[in-house]
Parts: sequence; structure tokens; C-alpha cells
Amino acid sequence: MSQNPQTTDTPAQPTAYGWCAWHDGHARGVRLIQVHEQGSGPGVGAFACHSCRVAYDLVPFADRPVTDAS
Repeated sequence: MSQNPQTTDTPAQPTAYGWCAWHDGHARGVRLIQVHEQGSGPGVGAFACHSCRVAYDLVPFADRPVTDAS
């Protein structure tokens, strides 16, 4: 008796829940959009939810092509 306890509604990838910097509210599925570097100390990131990514045509940081700085 081997039944899968997961339902078909379970997403294949983990979903992040956090603060959307574009609509200033909590949301599910936020992705990192911008990284604000600081000279000393840790940098900060700006995250956006799916709705804001679509509305403002935002590309997540991880999905951007790698560019050669030289």
C-alpha cells in the first residue's frame, strides 16, 4: 500500500514568502530583483512578487544573463 501523501496542487519548487518592495506588502512567491551593494558590510536585496514582476516587467536577478565585465 504505497500512496503518495502529496497532492497534485503541491508546487514542484519551493515558494518564498516575504516582502514585495514594489507594492510594499507581504506576498507569496517573491524573487530577488535588485542587489544593493555596500562598501563595507552586507548588501541588501529588493524582492518582488509575481504580480509586480508582470506589471513592472521585472526580471529576477537569477534569470538575467551573465555579462563579462572585461
